[in-house]
Amino acid sequence: MERSLKNVVVVSCGFFFLFLAYGGLQNLQSSLYSEDGLGVATLSTLYSSVLLSSMFLPPILIKRCGCKWTIVGSMCCYVTFCLGNFHANWYTLISTSILLGMGAGPLWSAQSTYLTILGNLQAEKVGKLGKDVVNQYFGIFFLIFQSSGVWGNLISSLVFGRTHSEGPVSQGQLTSCGANDCPMAPEATNVTHRPSQQLIYTLLGIYTGSGVLAILLVAIFLEPVAEKPKKQGKKRTKSPPFWSTLLSTFKLFRDKRLCLLILLPVYSGLQLGFLAGEYTRSYVTCALGIHFVGYVMICFSAFTSLCSLLYGKISKYTGRAVLYVLGAATQLSCIIVLLLWSPTTSQLPVFFILSGLWGMADAVWQTQNNALYGVLFEENKEAAFANYRLGEALGFVIAFGYSSFLCVNTKLYILFSVLSVAMVAYGIVEHLEYRAVCKVFAAKGKSQGEEDEEDEGGKMRTEM
Repeated sequence: MERSLKNVVVVSCGFFFLFLAYGGLQNLQSSLYSEDGLGVATLSTLYSSVLLSSMFLPPILIKRCGCKWTIVGSMCCYVTFCLGNFHANWYTLISTSILLGMGAGPLWSAQSTYLTILGNLQAEKVGKLGKDVVNQYFGIFFLIFQSSGVWGNLISSLVFGRTHSEGPVSQGQLTSCGANDCPMAPEATNVTHRPSQQLIYTLLGIYTGSGVLAILLVAIFLEPVAEKPKKQGKKRTKSPPFWSTLLSTFKLFRDKRLCLLILLPVYSGLQLGFLAGEYTRSYVTCALGIHFVGYVMICFSAFTSLCSLLYGKISKYTGRAVLYVLGAATQLSCIIVLLLWSPTTSQLPVFFILSGLWGMADAVWQTQNNALYGVLFEENKEAAFANYRLGEALGFVIAFGYSSFLCVNTKLYILFSVLSVAMVAYGIVEHLEYRAVCKVFAAKGKSQGEEDEEDEGGKMRTEM
């Protein structure tokens, strides 16, 4: 047990240091590079690249390189993005964002596959249900991983806190904050004041060092893990051909459960894209200033981190359906408030409350979506998690793609609609799974009854 948990902690800490850098940098892109929409264009390109890499690369790299070295190689792509920000322009940011995106799909698929295999092997050792151990491991992972946002955003706020204040926000700018913010308005009043280049270099230096530390940690301390073959006595099967592995991501769409569930990762990407692109810019930066972005996002990261651990522990008692309903109800409530609320500097606690509640809901999507895909598609884990990352990347691409064209209130209506449809589709999958389980139990009961009748008949014949 100690060895298994050690590997969970190592991969979690690796992701902690990597996303301490990337997460903080992502949250600042739309505010730092608002001129000509460079920030959101970078993020849109990044997740378009994630979309492509999720389609093809994960099953191939995981089978050829193993989960550990896929993670290490992918982490290197993230560090190049930090380096690209040192000389930020259209060429450096777009090219390094493409490279990061090519590594992101394999990175997350390898992480999910690694934890699922590790959880199932540990469950087999201790005689527990695989899904319970997998849920627990994902809960530990997301507790450590999501806490990276606390420290990454704290660093950015402390560094940018040295920026001289530009004075109080004018009433004219406040009227364009929140749901009223429209990028295509004739006169843009939502103006971001950029920190000095020296402060930006200081922050990027800290983030780059954190990314390098993540790579070394995983490369040195993480143990490779391989899934045990299902049947030991059979001959060793040949590795599937290249094109079969390549197309395995798409072949899984033959399963209607995957088609129904695809909106869950799409929504996960949409809501995180809204938080990183719109909430940080149109609410926090607009009304409070860029130095408050980190503090507000700390609240989000703290709540999603703690709730990830909580949900991982209580899911075996409540069931995943209860947690999905909780997450949907919380986020739908936040969307309604964001539609109606006009942010002002005098309402500082509201910014933190909303980000905390958003984090509570996000913890459901992060822990339960991963565990759900691992349990339902256990035989095709690599392809299933590749599809999951593909859907999430599609959500990010859509969120950042329309960021420069649609008003914030329109984006909130889209979030509301997609979440509502996604929950209906998820409910259908749970119903299908319930019916399948009932059929299995009914078949077992019928066969057991037939065996009892045969035993009874044999006993009667013996007595006669």
